[in-house]
Amino acid sequence: MPPSPTAPPTTPSSSPTPAPGSQPGVPGAPRQEVPEGSTKLPDKQLDAAALPADYPREVYTSNGGTILNIRGQEGGCGHATAEAAQQDGTRVTVNLTELKGQTGQMCTMDIRHPVLSVTLSAPLGERTVVLKQMR
Repeated sequence: MPPSPTAPPTTPSSSPTPAPGSQPGVPGAPRQEVPEGSTKLPDKQLDAAALPADYPREVYTSNGGTILNIRGQEGGCGHATAEAAQQDGTRVTVNLTELKGQTGQMCTMDIRHPVLSVTLSAPLGERTVVLKQMR
């Protein structure tokens, strides 16, 4: 007798593997929301003086302080990236860059603020995060 259409499957189902960046606080593709369970970095630990006035200034930590989740800025065909350029005992410098799309391509004129994740070599602790915009 064939199984009824409402019967549960007879083979165990496996959970799909989450896409990179879709797990809370795990680096991967940019996302629009800060990962659940992230902690906002105190203002006293953030040095964003090198950023343009209209650039977002949001940094969160997750995974025991080994991942920074940073609000970036991109527009049109551009794609924001973040890289931990320097890490020492007192500070972590993160370079924020917008990679431009192909020339001759039609692009929208929107501004987006994706959340970019950066993995640190050691937990942030009391170190200062220095954000720099690269051109």
